[in-house]
Amino acid sequence: MSRCTIDHTQNDVVQKLMEQQALLPGELVKRGELFLSKPLGQETLNEVFHLLKKYDLVTEEERMKRNETMEQLFR
Repeated sequence: MSRCTIDHTQNDVVQKLMEQQALLPGELVKRGELFLSKPLGQETLNEVFHLLKKYDLVTEEERMKRNETMEQLFR
């Protein structure tokens, strides 16, 4: 994924998670909600936003890669 120059707010990221939650594994959504309830740095917020961005349009293989990355972040 390319780097975006737009800084996304915590609210933006939570909203994006809610938009994509029907397609995400349930446990990942729960862990994401918990993760996003804490103060996070801008770089982390941008990374999570871009993992969720267009999640509904990517291939199943790409979704699995993004899920793995989010699993690592949400620990």
